[in-house]
Amino acid sequence: MSMKRFLFLFLLPVVGFSQNTLSVQVNNVKSHKGKVNVAVYDSDEGFLSFDQVLKTKSVVADQGSVVLHISDLPSGEYALAVFHDENDNGKLDTNWLGIPKEKVAFSNAKMKTFGPPKYKECAFRMDSDHQIHIDL
Repeated sequence: MSMKRFLFLFLLPVVGFSQNTLSVQVNNVKSHKGKVNVAVYDSDEGFLSFDQVLKTKSVVADQGSVVLHISDLPSGEYALAVFHDENDNGKLDTNWLGIPKEKVAFSNAKMKTFGPPKYKECAFRMDSDHQIHIDL
């Protein structure tokens, strides 16, 4: 086997399937109670659906800001949903109308008067390690 072919076969998995790390800084965390949760979505069809989350990550809340690192994401388009689970019950608490009682935020978009933003409003492209800031 030639050296060029050997190098090609050796580097193909590294180059063709590179994985990236997304660093998410969540600002305006109200208190140190509970956890801050991030859900990563990669499609419009599954956006904000609990059973179609690509990846999740949570960290203990800290008043002010927290940083979460989500690894092993291939290059692609993503949208994030973030919420501060202040009572640490593992779910987003809502009122009888379905309006969140806990702080929520999204990548690149804000909550609308009549519901959450759409996937395309929140989406961003990631082709290498990426950092994003989200305000609760």
